[in-house]
Amino acid sequence: MPDAALHALAVSATAEDGGTLARVESSVDEVFSGVSDALSSVIFYSVSIGGATFPLIVGWLVLAGLVFTAYFGFIQFRGFKLALETVRGRFSRDSDPGEVTHFQALTSAVSGTVGLGNIAGVAVAVTVGGPGATFWMICAGLLGMCTKFVECTLGVKYREVHDDGTVTGGPFRYLKVAFAKIRVTWVGTVLTAVFAIAIFFFGVAGGNMFQANQTFAQVRNVTGGEDGPLGSDGAAFVFGVVLAVLVGLVILGGISSIGRVTSKLVPAMAILYVTACLVVILSNLGRVPDAVGEILSGAFAPQGVAGGVLGALIVGFQRAAFSNEAGLGSAAIAHSAVKTRRPVSEGFVALLEPFVDTVIICTMTALTIVIAQPQSWLDARAEVAETGSSSADGVVLTSDAFESVVSWFPVVLAVAVALFAFSTLITWSYYSEKAWAHFFGRSAASVLTFRIVYCVFTVIGTVLTFGSVLSLADAMLFLCALVNIIGLYLLAPVVKAELRSYLADRRSGELARQAAEVPSP
Repeated sequence: MPDAALHALAVSATAEDGGTLARVESSVDEVFSGVSDALSSVIFYSVSIGGATFPLIVGWLVLAGLVFTAYFGFIQFRGFKLALETVRGRFSRDSDPGEVTHFQALTSAVSGTVGLGNIAGVAVAVTVGGPGATFWMICAGLLGMCTKFVECTLGVKYREVHDDGTVTGGPFRYLKVAFAKIRVTWVGTVLTAVFAIAIFFFGVAGGNMFQANQTFAQVRNVTGGEDGPLGSDGAAFVFGVVLAVLVGLVILGGISSIGRVTSKLVPAMAILYVTACLVVILSNLGRVPDAVGEILSGAFAPQGVAGGVLGALIVGFQRAAFSNEAGLGSAAIAHSAVKTRRPVSEGFVALLEPFVDTVIICTMTALTIVIAQPQSWLDARAEVAETGSSSADGVVLTSDAFESVVSWFPVVLAVAVALFAFSTLITWSYYSEKAWAHFFGRSAASVLTFRIVYCVFTVIGTVLTFGSVLSLADAMLFLCALVNIIGLYLLAPVVKAELRSYLADRRSGELARQAAEVPSP
């Protein structure tokens, strides 16, 4: 996910202290500071368990994964093969209602979750929680697959297909249905509005401004920093305008355009990044058995980790929960636009999302660092053992692991960061647009106004950081989880009924027959 919580770790692309822009940034942060601190203290309220600090929101997300995994009989494992068949379009037709294919819906959602957290966040996790955090991160990712299955099935089940063929779905629709079931419709209306506000605010700040800021920062660093071609005054603004134009060219076409771009961009950036990680791993092939041993032993008998086993578990769970967005409801917005007549089909496709984001990409980052063991990481681990924390920059740790094999590999990392950020930018524009439409309607003028505003904030984000705004946005995103998961619990029986019907039709051959059937003109 965008991971605005990592903004403190990243290199700032702001003007020098004392400049006009710096004063603007300081003033805006001052306005949002009190609200940000108050909301963050509630949303990220933590308790101390065995010497480790545990944010309760992470427990809420992981608990949902456990409950749904048990309730649906480990469907993420039983249905993995079916998920692969479905994402390839085996049981769907072009004439089905919706805007994008199963594969495009998946890549659109994945592009919104894969971001700086998969690189910097994982590096910090294996530093603070040790190699063993990788094991628990994978476990939490596997649990999140089932949560994603539930929310995305509901996103399609209760979506609205408009007269022009566009779709509105996700929590905007199913939260009202969920609370109507317990006869408190007004609660559903209020919480849906809260969800829309939170998604919009995070989309503009964390999903847009932060990504633009970090894209410029990484590109500037790799081209020579302050002394390079992007170190001059005004470079950030020009870069922001170019980036905004590129974003605008994609998002003006709506989810269909976003889906077409992400269906090519996401596989390309994933292959690029995973290949780079594999080069590092294969170059240190002799270290692989020891590294795997460190990960397994570190999961159950960690050394130099505050809280011991619980500390490693908490860090791993937290990284997975903050990365794949399972339970937040955001991905259900993109998945609801899929072309299908069977809601649970997209649930199967959606369960692949945490697998790609957490089990593959996050794990590859962790393995790369643990196997390469760059000196900066060893120093950071020593700092953690001595003080309980580390000030190391996660991107730098990953970059150093890459550089340990090929000197110019940090350039590959910079390209990956830029691609991850751009993909996040375009997907979160869609999420934010649906939140905007919830309050201001779907008229052409309203939609165009939003898209222009979104691109303007892309430019602003390149120039300014707004630390308190990003912290507030981060808290608001996880506020969505509190609201969304309650709705998932209330509607879980609906998903189970859909699942039974779908599996029965698959066994009888009805799914294949319907897919092959020529629709009436």
